[in-house]
Amino acid sequence: QVQLVESGGGLVQAGGSLRLSCAASGSISSINVMGWYRQAPGKQRELVATITSGSRTNYADSVKGRFMISRDNAKNTVYLQMNSLKPEDTAVYYCNWRRCLDSGCYAVIAVASWGQGTQVTVSS
Repeated sequence: QVQLVESGGGLVQAGGSLRLSCAASGSISSINVMGWYRQAPGKQRELVATITSGSRTNYADSVKGRFMISRDNAKNTVYLQMNSLKPEDTAVYYCNWRRCLDSGCYAVIAVASWGQGTQVTVSS
């Protein structure tokens, strides 16, 4: 099993910045993909960004150009730098970890590990 611990959420004014961190521990495969998802009240959980152990990234259109995902493989930690925050970014942000089935991480296992979530609130 993989355990994920998130940190860095909080309250910020529109236009501000926050940086989220997520540290993974446990039975970690070296080839994996980590990412961030978010869930706003009354809405489904949605993808924000992912990054493979080979540093290939993917972003939701709504955050492109404002958010940047990165990782430190030596620390098994993924980061989400969020800039130019908007009220619609308000949500609980969840860290996600999946083991890859191939070296390029083009296929992943169905079961994921999730963090407990961290609240991000952007005031207008």
